[in-house]
Formats: sequence, C-alpha cells, structure tokens
Amino acid sequence: MASKHADPVRLGRSADALRPVTLERGVAPYAEGSCLVSFGSTRVLCTVSVEDGVPGWRRGRGEGWLTAEYSMLPRATKTRTNRERQQVGGRTQEIQRLIGRSVRAMLDDFAWGEFTLKIDCDVLQADGGTRTAAITGASVAVVDAFDWMVGQGKLKRSPVKRRVAGVSVGVVKGEPRLDLEYIEDVVADVDMNVVMSSEGRFVEVQGTGENNTFDRAELDQLLELATRGLHQLDERQRAALGI
Repeated sequence: MASKHADPVRLGRSADALRPVTLERGVAPYAEGSCLVSFGSTRVLCTVSVEDGVPGWRRGRGEGWLTAEYSMLPRATKTRTNRERQQVGGRTQEIQRLIGRSVRAMLDDFAWGEFTLKIDCDVLQADGGTRTAAITGASVAVVDAFDWMVGQGKLKRSPVKRRVAGVSVGVVKGEPRLDLEYIEDVVADVDMNVVMSSEGRFVEVQGTGENNTFDRAELDQLLELATRGLHQLDERQRAALGI
C-alpha cells in the first residue's frame, strides 16, 4: 500500500493520488473530435481527423484504419527542443506507436468503411506523463470523432466498444507513486506506464528498472496502484463524455 504521507516534491499530493485531471472536449472546432487533457502541469491537445480512403495496403477490404502522431512544441519544456522537421526521432516513433496501439484497442474490428482516423497529440506543456495523458485524451476525442461520423450518416453506429486510459507509476526513494511528475520521473528507480481499458483489462504495460531492479511483489504493487488510478481516469472520461 502506498504511503499516505505527502512528499514536498508532490506539493501535498499523497503517493497514491493523481494530479488534478481535466478533459475538455471540442476545443478544436475544425477537428471531427478533440480533447485538451491536463494531468497537473502536463497539457496535451488531442485532435482526430476523419479522411476518406485508407493506406494502400488496406484498400479493397472495406475496412478503415486508425493511426496516431505525437509531437512536442519547442517550449513545452523548460529548455527549447528542436522541431522534428525532416525525420521523426526514435522516442517520438515509439510514443506514437504506443498511442495508436492503445486507441485501436477501443475497437473490436475496423468495419467502418474505407475511412482513416488520424490522431494528432501535441504536447503544449510537459511535466511528466505526456504519453499516458495523450492516450487518455485521445480516447475521448476518438469517441467524439466516431459519433460525428454517425451524425453525418457515414456510419450506422459507432464501432467504439470501450475506452482506454493511461497512467504512470514508479518507485521513487523506495516508495511506489502514482502519476509521476517530471522531477520524480528523472530520479525514479522504477518507471512504468500502464494502459487499461474501461473493461478493466490491460492494454499495455511498459516497465523499466531505471536505476534498480524490482521483484514480483513490487511489480504487483505498482500494477495495483496504477489500476486504482486508471479507474479514476475512466470516471473522468465518463463524466467528460456525459455517459
């Protein structure tokens, strides 16, 4: 069980508490679905664009496709980072693939005709947990994009079967903690990102012993901590969507 004692680094937030989370829908009026998600000081704008057609390797099947891109604004962090103009870096590729895999888990199939949904997750401000925040916000934006398609007569019903959300957990100073801020993430002995569906099933678990190893008991403790946080995030998504 995580300690209930607050760490000054967390500004009074207990080890098993999420940062303040907000999900604002419809913030990009030209996108078919959008959500501005905040986990504390981390802010990510998630938009979904619906386009006619699918990649060449999917043509002729009558099936759609869903893919994701991720980027960080140059001053999303304390020091400026260069834009990735010519080639997407390895970290960015890994994150956008994670977002795509996670959001595709919302669906059982791609039987919505030859339309492509492109998710753009742009980090406006980063303070740790940008990929998990992006997944949580993108899930809401995808629900709205498919509902838009139904409203436009492009689909009879939404193919969304479940939502997904992501959260970070880690071991900092020997203590399991939920939803790490950047200052915690960079010194964590163990760092983990967990993605779960609204049905309570894991979609992806990424765990690394950054500065130390961890045993099965610690892994179970971190997964339990993440699960509690993810249930809270699912409640926030439901409230944002009015369901």
